[in-house]
Parts: sequence; C-alpha cells; structure tokens
Amino acid sequence: MRTPIRVGLVGLGERGRRLARTFDKLPGAEIRWLCDRSPDVRMAHRTRFPAASWTASFGDILTDDGVDAVVIATPLSNRFDLAMRALEADKHVFVEQPIALGGEEAQVLVDEAEARDRILAVGNAVLFQPAVRKLKELVVAGALGDVYYLHADRHRHGGVRSDENALWHLGAQDIAVLLYLLDDQPIEVAARGESYLRGEMPDVVFAYLKFATGISAHLHLSWLDPLQQRRTTVVGAERMAVINDLEPERKLTIYDKRESEPTETFGDGSDGRIGDIISPRLRAENPTLLECESFVARIRSQIGRGSNGRDGATVVEILETLQISLDNGGQPQPFLSRSRVTPNRGVIPLVASRDVR
Repeated sequence: MRTPIRVGLVGLGERGRRLARTFDKLPGAEIRWLCDRSPDVRMAHRTRFPAASWTASFGDILTDDGVDAVVIATPLSNRFDLAMRALEADKHVFVEQPIALGGEEAQVLVDEAEARDRILAVGNAVLFQPAVRKLKELVVAGALGDVYYLHADRHRHGGVRSDENALWHLGAQDIAVLLYLLDDQPIEVAARGESYLRGEMPDVVFAYLKFATGISAHLHLSWLDPLQQRRTTVVGAERMAVINDLEPERKLTIYDKRESEPTETFGDGSDGRIGDIISPRLRAENPTLLECESFVARIRSQIGRGSNGRDGATVVEILETLQISLDNGGQPQPFLSRSRVTPNRGVIPLVASRDVR
C-alpha cells in the first residue's frame, strides 16, 4: 500500500471542518496536523480527529518534514502569507478561493509553485459539481447553440463579513464558473454596489463582464435578500440551461427554445413557443470529495502543477478590477490578465478514487 499523503490543515471554520472531515476519510490521505488559533475551537473538535496533532502555531506544520501538503481555509486576509510560507517550505498547497487580495500577490504564488515544482490547488468545490461539469459538456458540444449571455445569482441572507465585501466573499465562485464554462476571459468589467449595513463595505453588488465574443455575464451578489440562492443561467440561441444548486434533485434543467408543439396564440396576438424541458440524470457525487481526491491524485501523478493556480490568479485579477469599478461608481474597467492562461477546451479532469489509493 502506498504511503498516504500527509496533510496539515489550518483554519477550522465551517469550510475548514468540511475539508478536514473529507481528507480524514479519503483513501490515500492522512490528517497529520490541525491548526487553529482559538483554544475553544481546538477543544471542541479534538475528539473528532484523535489521530491528528493539534497546534495554534502554523510553524509547527511547516517544520514537520513528514507533512506533504498544507490546506489553507483561513480568512482571506492571511491566505497569501500562509500559502507563500507553505510553498517556501516545499509543501504542496490547497488554498481556498480567492487565494490573495490582489492579482500581483496571486501571480507570485503561481510563480513560486512552478519554480518549486509544487502543486498549487485552488479550492472551489463548485467546479466539481456534476451539474457544472455536465453544463460544460453541453456548451463545448454546442448543444445550447451560440451562447448569448449568462447570469448568476448568489444570495446568502445574513453571514455579513467584516473583512470582505459581498463581491469578494460571494463572487469568486461564480466568476470561476463563468470562466470555466466559456473558456475565456473578459475584456471589460464593471460593478456597482450598495452598503446598507456596514458603512463602506458593500453588502449588495451587481457586476457585469463583457467578452470579446459578444457574450456578456451578470452577477447579483447579496447578503440581504430573504431567500438563499445559488443559481447560474446560460442563455443560448437554441436552448437555455439553469443550474440551481439548492435543488435537492433537479440541479440542472435545460429548456428547449425551439418549437416542438403547434404555437399557441394568446389573446394579445403573441406566440407561446413551448419546447421540451429536460433535467438530465446526474451522478450523485460529493464535490468536496472530488476536489480533495483530485488534489491528492495530482500530488501523486505530478499532473497539472500550477495550472489550477493560474485559473485562481485570474479570478483574483477580475475581482480586483471589479473592485476598482466598484470604488469608482461603476465605471467600466478594461481587463487584461497577468496570468499565463492554458486554454481548457474540455472538462476538468478528475481522477477516480482508485487512482488515489
């Protein structure tokens, strides 16, 4: 049996605990260290991970030569510093998105990972959702026809952050999905927001991304809407597709815009063009498990070192440019990425569990 990939994880918030539980159950991985500054957090979860060593000092993880990889699930403000220290200690790194507060910092991480031949994986479980991967297949195959525009709604009532505005806290995942589905980068972005609860910290943001192909994308990000939403819509010439992550079963629905029945005429003389509505069967898979499996498999196989980091750096650059627009009352900003982009014409490769063991 192969020696497991030994993991040190820092940050035991909601996301960190989910990652810790996943790596703990993952064949081929072993939780060696858990780190959190709060003694109450360490005490509350110590019995859940009896085999792990616990610490309040990140340095304990870095100086342990037995640690192969570091997982960073801390607040945004210190992710860059911790990720850089881990790379400088020659550890592979899995860091939550956004990976830094600015594009230059994000690119520094990418360059450091490539220079040291280390994996820099950006945590974004939504890219491993079966519905997102299926929609990517449909877009690549042209099943929707020419894509006209996309829009995403991410509403999380409450949960207002003091260290991040709604754009940075809620927007990173949706921007990553848009880039993945379109396999492209915007040429211009704009954002407007309002601060109703915390002074100059916007809790509602409307963002716009324009692509050279003529495709546009719109984001509505809010901490104030009463109903939680995580929904992405792609409108094409022939079909429309909607991902609703909160649906327990029908997470992906495809609406055929082509007429399949005789047109019904309404009293005002308008047509009602009714096509098929399809919800394809999707595999019941855990996205967090898939992204953790992928990270471990990449360490073993040395596949794709740095590539996911470049994607993550581009997301940070877009957020940074949107923030400039936000600070300037919504004035459109040109976008030019510093990242060296590797086109992805297909679907994110996943490695089956048997390859991780």
